[in-house]
Amino acid sequence: MADEQSALEPLTVIDQREVTFYDDELTAVKTEDGDIYVALTQMCSALGIDSQAQTRRIRRHPVLEDGLQRVAILTTHRGRQDSYVLRVDLVPLWLTGISTKALDEEKRPKLERFQREAAKVLWQAFQSGRLTIEPAFTDLLERDTPAVRAYKTALAVAQIAEQQVVLEAQLLDHERRLEQIEVTLGDPGRQITPEQASQISQAVKAIAMALGKKTGRNEYGGVYGELYRRFEITSYKQLPARRFDAAMTFLTEWYMEVTGVGPPF
Repeated sequence: MADEQSALEPLTVIDQREVTFYDDELTAVKTEDGDIYVALTQMCSALGIDSQAQTRRIRRHPVLEDGLQRVAILTTHRGRQDSYVLRVDLVPLWLTGISTKALDEEKRPKLERFQREAAKVLWQAFQSGRLTIEPAFTDLLERDTPAVRAYKTALAVAQIAEQQVVLEAQLLDHERRLEQIEVTLGDPGRQITPEQASQISQAVKAIAMALGKKTGRNEYGGVYGELYRRFEITSYKQLPARRFDAAMTFLTEWYMEVTGVGPPF
């Protein structure tokens, strides 16, 4: 076993959750690679099978072996302990290879529940925050009650919001890619005009002077620095033309916040 353990470098756990799966407690972790894993020893214990034998079986399977890792799991009494974990998307494949003949008759229904639901529940623990599974919950949703209607509405709203978050991230990424292309190509027609650059310069000057009266310091560098940080540029002359209005709105609001009056630019 020592040689097998040394062959795997432990992954760093960034989140650990205890998931109640019917009558069993399973430890699920999210690691630095973004994947979700479940403690192999706990699943074997719940099914009444030998964890070391299952670890060896997984190592002999080229697909399952790819999802076998070691992580430091935080325990209540012993602190952090290195444990074998299996990536949740491979749990069903691993479970299908367990012979029902090797299980006690009372454990066989549990194996079927694990095969059908375990991977989904463990994955959802890191998505929707549900850490338990209620066998009758799906049946309850078939009822037409105010609570069920409110739950379904809230779920639909959450799904729409999730889609919106993803869409916004995609649009932002697309916008950044376009800006990078503009900078790379160096096409002056895609950047602000000299007149627009002068407007931005005047706005920065007005804000810096207003701030300087309050702080007693030279604020030009700070104002330019915030403008560059917000619009991800290294010179105001590199500002994409299509973002000129956004930049002027930002500077105008900043000036009004500092002075309480409308801008002179």
